[in-house]
Amino acid sequence: MTNTINPATLTAEFLTSIDQIPAAQWDGVAGTDYPFLRHTFLYGLEKTDCTTAATGWQPCHLLLRRGGVPVAVMPLYLKSHSYGEYVFDWSWADAWRQSGLDYYPKLLTAIPFTPATGPRLCVATGIDENECLHAAIAAVKDLATRRNISSWHLLFPTESVSEKLLEAGLHRRAATQFHWFNNDYQCFDDFLATFNSRKRKSLNRERRRVAEQSITLKTLTGAGIGREDWEQFYHFYQLTYAKRSGHGGYLSRAFFVDTAASMGDQVVMVLACLDDRAVAGALYFRSSDTLYGRYWGCEREYDCLHFEACYYQGIEYCIANKLQRFDPGAQGEHKIQRGFRPITTWSNHWIADPQLSAAVGDFTRREALHNEQYRQAASGMLPFK
Repeated sequence: MTNTINPATLTAEFLTSIDQIPAAQWDGVAGTDYPFLRHTFLYGLEKTDCTTAATGWQPCHLLLRRGGVPVAVMPLYLKSHSYGEYVFDWSWADAWRQSGLDYYPKLLTAIPFTPATGPRLCVATGIDENECLHAAIAAVKDLATRRNISSWHLLFPTESVSEKLLEAGLHRRAATQFHWFNNDYQCFDDFLATFNSRKRKSLNRERRRVAEQSITLKTLTGAGIGREDWEQFYHFYQLTYAKRSGHGGYLSRAFFVDTAASMGDQVVMVLACLDDRAVAGALYFRSSDTLYGRYWGCEREYDCLHFEACYYQGIEYCIANKLQRFDPGAQGEHKIQRGFRPITTWSNHWIADPQLSAAVGDFTRREALHNEQYRQAASGMLPFK
């Protein structure tokens, strides 16, 4: 599907599979540092049946060309539900129904199942980002109008891009996550030295509790993660999702065993072992400066093991590899007392219906005030001296 934005400048094309563009061309624009926008990652979700029309994630990625040459790309999905997004809009869907309108399908720019801030519209070196952003907005609005789609939602962009989208007329929502930042620590004890005495003792007690259960942890990266490790981790992932939500998770076995395993040193796995047998695991992805905590699973619950595998091992990895930030995922006030600072995340929303758009705009402005109050209150709960 092709749409001419301006014959002299940019042409927009919507891809029903990312495989419609060669990996080298997509990665040449998007880069490969942010792991979740790599062609390998996004195509892996498709070919392992995680993001398809049948699962409610129909790809329709945006490609902008100039003179036939790709100059900008943006992940885009036609969604038939709101699962796997981490920005909750169920109340909006209810409002549409009460108005006699259909909220679904909607358009979504996001990394599936991944609430990690990062690039969303990727622009090739030497190309004007603002020109591409306005062309992308026009192309998506045109697609929505032609197909009678209710709305377009762009989740977890960088703050600067979110601000530009707000200036272009897209409503903006604020939310809070908890991230760890590396203050040039040389070891974990350097980090702990910034805590007040009571909180430092509490954290050390948690780490000791894991050791007292005779649990050891090992960190594997890239090719060091064997197929048996991937199979075992998928088993943990399924068990934990089943306990939490009654289903086996959004991601398939093939995604872990084939796609994640192919991403080299951008994948980090922590396995917790008892009597030399893995009993739990945590999976991370990384860029050149950030560690992203993504999935956790366990055979059964062990005291404090989740904190150790998902947080403390991640912090130690960041310190050892001089990564500047650790994004452990959405939600979780329990992260505050463990040294994760509250930060604001963003999303932007275009609503086709003018009356409902005005209501959403009013909601997002009120929500932003509450979020800032919450973030400030959470900052007052940090464990530092």
